Amino acid sequence: MKPTSRFTSIGGQAVIEGVMMRSPHFISVAVRKPDRKIVIRTHSYASLGDRFPWLKRPLLRGVVMLVESMKEGMDALGFSASIASQETQGGNESELSNWEIAGSMGFALLFGLGLFVAVPHGLTAWITSFDRFQVSAQSPVFHLIDGSIKLLILVGYVFLISQLKEIYRVFQYHGAEHKSIYTFEANEDLTVENARKKSTLHPRCGTSFLLFLVLISVLIFSFVFPVLKLTEFSSHPIYNHLLMILTKVCLMLPVAGLAYEVIRLSAGRMNQGFFRFLIWPGLTLQKLTTREPTDEQLEVALASLRQVLLSEKSAADGPKEKTEFEILSLSDLGWVPAHVSEFLES
Repeated sequence: MKPTSRFTSIGGQAVIEGVMMRSPHFISVAVRKPDRKIVIRTHSYASLGDRFPWLKRPLLRGVVMLVESMKEGMDALGFSASIASQETQGGNESELSNWEIAGSMGFALLFGLGLFVAVPHGLTAWITSFDRFQVSAQSPVFHLIDGSIKLLILVGYVFLISQLKEIYRVFQYHGAEHKSIYTFEANEDLTVENARKKSTLHPRCGTSFLLFLVLISVLIFSFVFPVLKLTEFSSHPIYNHLLMILTKVCLMLPVAGLAYEVIRLSAGRMNQGFFRFLIWPGLTLQKLTTREPTDEQLEVALASLRQVLLSEKSAADGPKEKTEFEILSLSDLGWVPAHVSEFLES
């Protein structure tokens, strides 16, 4: 059967020893336990876009998706960590509370803004302060240097954490998530045999999103700062740079919304010359954040995907609160009567 040229609204995220899958109305997390069984947790959720349709408009929907993905992702990570650590805790689970999740999100956000906004800008200001450069923040060259430093930090950070054994396994599950999504998009049965043949690189991946975020920010900041004259706000250069950093932080959500639209536009046209060129850097960067998964890891990703689709297909009777159960193998979930055409992105 010929695969669709559009992409499914089903998305996912790798977690510790597992994968989270999200459909329009449900979230499922599958985690491999130390005893090799697979525990699956499923619950319904309502997107802000469903409750407030105006949030589904272009640019806004990307911001909503980012915020919701961060919240649900931290929740799934907390759950997976509690399951994966049962062996060392004597079988006792200890999930993160809402306050702990909020605290983790806040710390991650501050760390990210510091590492990918404040540090690159500060380094760029220092580099361009030497007489040999004579480059001010009004020049696009300043923001090109800033963006290049961001990319170097991003690639270096990903490379360093990929050397950790635990992160390497998360990257394997990341690859398993992509292979599972590709299998569903190709309208093939969700089996390990079918998924094994698929690519670990997907154009709608969050890694590609980060790359687009950096590239688009270079263009926007090159235009905004000179127009708003933020580089001449004060006679003290340090105050101007602090104001520019603050402005960059405030513009991150609009930039994220624009990056999301670019990914949506290019993902559905990846076979066309220009868009194939556009997504190539993101796919290349994913070679750092994905690894070839084992069959056991593919089984976990497919279990999460099967369960979230089964919940969607029986939405009237689907779990409204969090339900949790264990399976011995993927076959315990049975066949999924779902077709990709039922879950195309709107």
